[in-house]
Amino acid sequence: MPRERLALGLDSSTQSLSAIVIDIDTAEKCFEHSLDYRADARLNQFGIGEDYILPPSEEGEAEQPPLMYLASLDAMFTDMREAGVALEHIVAINTSGQQHGHVYLNSDAETLLAQLANPQNSEETTPDLQTLLKDAFAYPNAPIWMTANTVAQTDAVRNGVGGKAEMINLSGSDAPLRFTGTVVRRVGEQFPEHYAATAKVQLISSFIPAVLTGNANVPIDYGNGCGMSLMNYRSKTWDPALLGATAHGLSGGVEALQSKLPVLERPDAIVGNLAAYYIKKYGFDGRCAVIAGSGDNPQAKVPVAGDLLSLGTSFVNMVSTDGDTLDPEGFANAMYDGINRPFMFGCRTNGAMVWDAVRNNYGLAKEEYAPAEAALKQTASGQFMTFWQPKTESFPVSGAFDLIRSDAQPTLAEDYTGIIETSLAALYVYSAVFTKQTQAPLFVTGGATDSPEIMRRVAGIWNRPTLPVEKGGAALGATVAGVKALHDANNESFDIEAFSASVLKRGEPIQPNPEDVAAYHGEGKYLERFREKYEQITAEHPV
Repeated sequence: MPRERLALGLDSSTQSLSAIVIDIDTAEKCFEHSLDYRADARLNQFGIGEDYILPPSEEGEAEQPPLMYLASLDAMFTDMREAGVALEHIVAINTSGQQHGHVYLNSDAETLLAQLANPQNSEETTPDLQTLLKDAFAYPNAPIWMTANTVAQTDAVRNGVGGKAEMINLSGSDAPLRFTGTVVRRVGEQFPEHYAATAKVQLISSFIPAVLTGNANVPIDYGNGCGMSLMNYRSKTWDPALLGATAHGLSGGVEALQSKLPVLERPDAIVGNLAAYYIKKYGFDGRCAVIAGSGDNPQAKVPVAGDLLSLGTSFVNMVSTDGDTLDPEGFANAMYDGINRPFMFGCRTNGAMVWDAVRNNYGLAKEEYAPAEAALKQTASGQFMTFWQPKTESFPVSGAFDLIRSDAQPTLAEDYTGIIETSLAALYVYSAVFTKQTQAPLFVTGGATDSPEIMRRVAGIWNRPTLPVEKGGAALGATVAGVKALHDANNESFDIEAFSASVLKRGEPIQPNPEDVAAYHGEGKYLERFREKYEQITAEHPV
């Protein structure tokens, strides 16, 4: 009887470590588990608050303890073994990490990590990962994607390469505050002793493979490398101009910064085998391959080859591209997914939470959808506009503002339809510059896929079929990418689309209604009127 082959995907996110195990040969999900850093008694001892970060020393600082990531790995593998997962049958592990988050490894890290490949203790006395690696960090914490105290550094890097247009041309993005390179620059300026002691900077997505293989020098992948403001997007190499602008004025200059960066590699490359620590302590097989991994956004994109619209608390639009198309406004970010396919990533902060807030204004509970759905059904498309940004917006960049409506005494139907259509219109209008006109399906995920009326409006605004897909997430995408990596390494054929459709179920396509298309794009000119009104409002509410 053939040996069972399992693939494991790990997602080290802001709030948890999640794991998914898939049977490679049957495409069946065998195990799914998540460990919340605040709820799990083994992980809630590291000092993070309700927002899952350490108490900041200043506005905009957002850091987590790297030891928490190490403890979560031991806890997850313990739970998997106790749940009866056949760890010895796992042949590939791939990872996802919260994008832009990173750790600073010191010169001892290489030796400390290497000891994982040669554990000296008996199983009963094998120390845990946080004990073995506690002295591996040059800077004690891991800055994460919530970082917002780098305005001076992003300005310096952007200006250092010649301005916004050149920044986008080189890196694919306009130096967002959270991107790794400018955070490294800030650490170098504020804590020069920690920066000087740093031997390697690893992203969270590459730090986990480093810990799994016992190799401090594992590569950083192209997909997450895009989120650093250090990599040339098209050539997939560390860019001299970006490095020079980031390192300007720092100790050791550009040569020191480049020495701290691992080499770049495909996200689906195999970077080693699982270290002996895990074989001895948990019963894994030593032949288990470890994949380079990528960020959470690149991995979430993997199971969908086309354009993917995620309608969650915030809205995310992932648009497949040719690898050369960028957003000249800099609202969206150019990336590669977890199997190296180029795409643009735009995230609208004010998402479904605003839809919930509008329903709540009419006395509807958060999960009370039926009256709102009925109101949508009785309301023609393209008639109303309601605007509301409770939070500062990133797509497009604009300030927060209170609810704005055209009618002083609106109804639920007018307000709810209006907020849904303006939210979707913002995504569509500001993605148009990098979106190819096509009749290929637009994949849509999130709770809104349960609403036929919302999905109808998505189809009309995008003027293409929409295809609902169940929520997958970064751990699932990492698992799928890991399966592909294993097949590639063995020179085996692999239909990733068929495999993805098996593990991530699709619904029936929804065709655009001609009347809706006319209202949005034709004689109704809703999208044109929306842009004019929205830009008038946002001009009055700058960041």
